[in-house]
Amino acid sequence: MNAVEATGVTVRFGRTVALDDVRISVAEGDTHALVGRNGAGKSTLVSVLTGMRAPDAGSVRFSGVAAPGVADRAAWREKVACVYQKSTAVPELSVAENLFLNRQGPLVRWKALRRRAADLLEQYGVAVHPDARVADLTVEQRQLVEIARALSTGARLIILDEPTAQLDGPAIERLFDRMRALRAAGVSFLFISHHLQEVYEVCRTVTVYRDARHVLTAPVAGLARAELIEAMTGEAGGLDVPDGADRTRSAQPVLELAGLSGDAFTDVSLTVAAGEVVGLAGSASSGKHELAETVYGLRSPSAGSVSVGGARVRGGDVPAALRAGIGCVPRDRHHQGLVADLSIAENASMTVLSSFVRRSALRAAGRAAIADYDIKAAGPDQPVSDLSGGNQQKVVVARALAADPAVLVLINPTAGVDVKSKEALLGVVDAQARAGRAAVVVSDELDDLRVCDRVLVLFHGRVVAEFDRSWRDGELIAAIEGMS
Repeated sequence: MNAVEATGVTVRFGRTVALDDVRISVAEGDTHALVGRNGAGKSTLVSVLTGMRAPDAGSVRFSGVAAPGVADRAAWREKVACVYQKSTAVPELSVAENLFLNRQGPLVRWKALRRRAADLLEQYGVAVHPDARVADLTVEQRQLVEIARALSTGARLIILDEPTAQLDGPAIERLFDRMRALRAAGVSFLFISHHLQEVYEVCRTVTVYRDARHVLTAPVAGLARAELIEAMTGEAGGLDVPDGADRTRSAQPVLELAGLSGDAFTDVSLTVAAGEVVGLAGSASSGKHELAETVYGLRSPSAGSVSVGGARVRGGDVPAALRAGIGCVPRDRHHQGLVADLSIAENASMTVLSSFVRRSALRAAGRAAIADYDIKAAGPDQPVSDLSGGNQQKVVVARALAADPAVLVLINPTAGVDVKSKEALLGVVDAQARAGRAAVVVSDELDDLRVCDRVLVLFHGRVVAEFDRSWRDGELIAAIEGMS
């Protein structure tokens, strides 16, 4: 029996075909991956499987029974739930309130509500207090609360949309352990991820969409990684990441950190030369993100200094960092990198917007960004909210480079993007280094670090190891986990 089966599903937005006669079936108790490039149709399928959108053609059945009508939200909640990359929990409410949101009845009995919440959290092994404010939880805890909320409605199919994008290694393993335990209890998962290694680690079956069409469904165990990437891209071969082996770098220092301390890191000294790419690796609690955010002025240092070209940069001041020649791709494009309602041209030019007094000049800059970074878009006036994740990230990169910075800081630069977008973004880093810029790449993904000339590993806020570009996965992971 299939937990869900969708057949012949077609969805159109005007002349655009978002899904073209696709199919997918998730067996009961299975963990089924859905992968594809940005724009392949994955998000549109999720909207159909969760009852947010009726397909123009095709059908959806849960455990052999036709899906409810779109208006019957309670019936959909009993069938399926989605835990999105961006949490849908209400941050200012308590865990208990979120668990039973819109289900607490006209008269709330708070003591009974907290007791029911505590029982539910214990049942699914979620170690948080019912009275805790969701805003105070970690990303991992919020996800587990949302999974518990979904299961409490009776849903036996959980869709996980990029669930690991903001988790570190140990948190990802705990999530996978929880998924395995729930799968053994009969819960089914549809797992959407751009991290192909995770597909091999936690999924049994994989379906590939490409250009809004179904391409492949196969057991994960019998599918080589190169075959999977070929199915996603339509091109033979694996991920092509420039390793910088033939790059030349200057002896001239561009970025200098001297005894820098701040939130979650202590006494970091580092010099990055012109044409050099330095990686920062470590767990989510290592301090690597906080260090990078201090470099570009989002955080204030408690000691030490940041200098560009020998001139000290005022700490805790993003405009000062921009004026000093530091461009940044922040770790969360949705909240820190883009203004969703503005156009591609406005977002890509935001760091130099005062330079444009005419609309024609702004649109010309937008067209240049689209051409330079291969942004798939209708034109410079298109809102960035209409773009796929990979193309949104390219706009963020265009914005970071618009002011021609001497230093480029990139935090998780390929998070939530497909294979080809990943190649393109890392290619931009390589090209900027060849043009003489200094770059710092901070990432949780090993593939992102292959573009680096050397990689520094932080552990509990201190630099504990440094590797040249010939590093191996095992030794880098061991240093990240504190085992070297």
